[in-house]
Amino acid sequence: MSLSPPSPQPSANPFSALGLNDRIVQTLETLQYQTPTAVQQQAIPAVLAGRDVMAAAQTGTGKTAGFTLPILQRLSKSGTVGANAARALILVPTRELAEQVHDSVRAYAAGLPLRSLAAYGGVSINPQMMALRKGVDVLVATPGRLLDLHRQNAVRFNEVKTLVLDEADRMLDLGFARELDGLIKVLPKKRQTLLFSATFSDQIRALANQMLRDPVRIEATPRNTTVAAIRQWLVPVDKKRKPELFVHLLKKHDWTQVLAFARTRKGVDELVDLLAAKRISADSIHGDKPQPARLRALERFRAGEVRVLVATDVAARGIDIDDLPAVINVDLPIVAEDYVHRTGRTGRKGASGEAVSLVCADEVEQLAAIEVLTRQTLERIEEPGFAPDHRVPMTDAKGQIVKKPKKPKKPKGDAPVVSEDVRFRR
Repeated sequence: MSLSPPSPQPSANPFSALGLNDRIVQTLETLQYQTPTAVQQQAIPAVLAGRDVMAAAQTGTGKTAGFTLPILQRLSKSGTVGANAARALILVPTRELAEQVHDSVRAYAAGLPLRSLAAYGGVSINPQMMALRKGVDVLVATPGRLLDLHRQNAVRFNEVKTLVLDEADRMLDLGFARELDGLIKVLPKKRQTLLFSATFSDQIRALANQMLRDPVRIEATPRNTTVAAIRQWLVPVDKKRKPELFVHLLKKHDWTQVLAFARTRKGVDELVDLLAAKRISADSIHGDKPQPARLRALERFRAGEVRVLVATDVAARGIDIDDLPAVINVDLPIVAEDYVHRTGRTGRKGASGEAVSLVCADEVEQLAAIEVLTRQTLERIEEPGFAPDHRVPMTDAKGQIVKKPKKPKKPKGDAPVVSEDVRFRR
C-alpha cells in the first residue's frame, strides 16, 4: 500500500520566529505586516530578553515597532499598573512624534488589556492628569510635560520597568539635556533602557554609554546615512530668490505633494503666504502655532487636502506620510543630522522620492557638514534663469569647501608692470 506524501505545513510567521506571541502576530497580520525589517529582526529578540539596546537605523525602517511590540508583550505578561503610575516610558522630542508613536502603540496593542497615553505641552494638562489617575501601562511623552506631571504628583515612576528614548540623538542633544537629566534622577535605577534613532554622533554615543548596561548595539544601516531610494540634489540660488525658485520647481516637476522646510517661523509663514497668492494649497507647522492647529495642518496634508506643508525642524520627526514624492529644503538645517531626518520623510518603506535643497552662498558650510555626515557629494543642478549672482563654492568629495584661487596682487603705485621679456632685452 502506497502512502501519500504528507501535506506541506504552513511556514511559521516570521514575527513569531522573533519570539512574539500569537495575539500580537495576529494583530500584525491584520495590519498587513508581513516581513520584519532589519532593525526589527535584531531589536525585538533583544528587548524581549530584557537587554538594553542602542539601535541606529534610517527613518522609515520600522524602529517604532522594533521597540513597541516587545514592550507590549512583556507588559501583557506582568500584571497590572497602579494608580498614577506608568510601567513603560517612551520619551520623544516633539508633540507630533508623541501622537505618531502613540497611534502605533494603540494599533499594536489591539486586543491587549493595556492602557496608554500621550502627554505633551501646548495643550491643557488637566485631561492628562485625569487620564493618569488609573495609571497607564505605556506613557508616550515629551520631557518637559512629563516633568510637569511628575512635579504635580500626577505620575509616579516607581513602577517604570522600561525607558525608551525615541530619536535619541535629539533627546540627548543640548536642548533636552536638562530635562532628561532631571528625569533620569527620579527614575528607578534598575530598568531596561532603549535608545533608538536614525543618527548618533560620537559625542552622543559616549553620553548614551553612561546610561546603558551592557547594551546590544544595532546598526541596521550605516551610521548617519540617508535613504538609498531617494534622489538627492541641490540647486544653487541667491537667498532672496529662494521662494520664487520653490514655486518654479513645484510647477516644473508637478509634484503632487511636497514637504518643505524653512529655518525660521517667519520664513515658513512668508512661503505659505506666497503659495496662497499663487493659488497653491499650503499649510504650516511651527512652534508658534497651537497644538490643535498643528495637528489639523498635518491631518489635512495626510488627507491630500493640502499640496504643500511648510515646517520648521520642530516637526521634522513627527511627520509620517506614505508615498510622499518630495522634500524640499528651502533652507539647509543648522544641524547636519537634521538633514537626514528631513530627507527621511520621503522614500519610506522602499518607495522612491526626491530631496531637493535650495542652497545659497551663505550656506556652504552647512552643505559641507551635511556631505561629510552622509558621506556623499550632492549633485548640483543649475536651474535656467536662477543662476546666483553670489557663487556657491564647490565642495570636494570629503565635503570640504574648495576655495577660489587667489588673484595676484596689483603692484603698488602707478608704475607699469614690466614683462620678463622687456627686462631681458634691456
